[in-house]
Amino acid sequence: MTAKLVQGYEVVIGFETHAQLSTNSKIFSRASVAFGAEPNTQACALDMALPGTLPVMNKGAVERAIQFGLAVNSHVAERSIFARKNYFYPDLPKGYQISQFEIPVVQGGEVSFYLEEGKETVRKTVRLVRAHLEEDAGKSLHEDFIGQSGIDLNRAGTPLLEIVTEPDIRSSEEAVAYAKELHKIVTWIGICDGNMQEGSFRCDANVSVRKPGQPLGTRREIKNLNSFKFMQQAIDYEVRWQIEEIEDGRAIQQATVLFDPDTGETRAMRTKEDSADYRYFPDPDLPPLVIGRDWVERVKGEMTELPRVMAERFVKDYALPEYDATTLTQSKAMAAYFEAAAKACGQPKLASNWIMGEVSRRLNAGEIGIEQAPVSAAQLAALIGRISDNTISNNAARQVFEVLWTEGGEVDAIIEAKGLKQMNDTGELEKIIDEVLAANPKNVEEFKAGNAKALNGLVGPIMKASKGKANPAQVNALLMKKLG
Repeated sequence: MTAKLVQGYEVVIGFETHAQLSTNSKIFSRASVAFGAEPNTQACALDMALPGTLPVMNKGAVERAIQFGLAVNSHVAERSIFARKNYFYPDLPKGYQISQFEIPVVQGGEVSFYLEEGKETVRKTVRLVRAHLEEDAGKSLHEDFIGQSGIDLNRAGTPLLEIVTEPDIRSSEEAVAYAKELHKIVTWIGICDGNMQEGSFRCDANVSVRKPGQPLGTRREIKNLNSFKFMQQAIDYEVRWQIEEIEDGRAIQQATVLFDPDTGETRAMRTKEDSADYRYFPDPDLPPLVIGRDWVERVKGEMTELPRVMAERFVKDYALPEYDATTLTQSKAMAAYFEAAAKACGQPKLASNWIMGEVSRRLNAGEIGIEQAPVSAAQLAALIGRISDNTISNNAARQVFEVLWTEGGEVDAIIEAKGLKQMNDTGELEKIIDEVLAANPKNVEEFKAGNAKALNGLVGPIMKASKGKANPAQVNALLMKKLG
């Protein structure tokens, strides 16, 4: 598919995402990684780089990296190397960060997702370059500490998995869709809590523009995007800014930039380094990380069913379209809700339609997750059952759902209390139809003359006379029979 152009330019985006791994302790020490502790209360001698301390690998961090590699069809390296990434910053007490460079633990892989493009739903795949283990740095606090900044080393040594893509993304919409899918994967398999506000899932977008067919342009890296909304705003602004610079005859300088949500603008923080600037070399204090195939197989056997596997099962077991199955597996909770409703009502497609439609609309309006939905899967299944057995119409079902969502209760009790049962007595319905036909001879003549739309002028009065209780399908069938 041809990439969408912005003012004649192609947008090229690559992502680097730092997912904080869900271990209880740090990657090379036993210090806690719990969020929100008082500054420097969770920094041990190793985290503070005191002389004589040596790092010891956290096995749990390695297993989470293996899980991720399996989840995205990557190659999990049997042997990988830790390296020292050298740079000087106040919150990096060692003067280097332990990371991986030439041989990362996870190599290759891909992340696929669906994207709405006009009236089409398009499947997009972003290739991954690598995912490597590394330690986080501390945090600089710029409150006024007697005219100085402060340093909090609680985060120093927190285990991260840095996930790097190829420059396959071509718009801010694609970038957000990719980030959401990646967020879903790491939270689904339980290797990261995904809390963007606390910095557990931080995205950096490398953005450049070029004329179609030209070499890649100079990129600028937008750092630490901590919400999907800001991500799209930041990328859109950066794209416009770069195009304006080029059109005005100025060259783009490689740089690291920050997004200011108050102004909606990006601003340069520092010139962007290349890998040579970090003077990587193998860390002499850490031996190579060796991962046997038996270890990988054990981790694989203990993993939860992956979202893409579950989606394939939904297509096979419930005869759902691929789009429905993918949408319903956006979260474990949503998938579980669907399965419970589908099994209870025996109408999986109807359950899918209600969850993707009315239920999702209500969740979005209330800004809540499916876990907080006031209508349970069992209640939804009961409602769908009453539609299927023609007890109520679709319109009446929406009224029942409204009561369930806002007040609670039982489906049958609400139907009785509001008098919403469909009229299924053919004799009573035929009597109403005969009266409406007698009162609307013009519509009858027009329909018999070939004007199909004249039927609408008869259905409306019939439904009104039945107080909305007539079965629309039954009404149409009896009308067609009586009108020949």
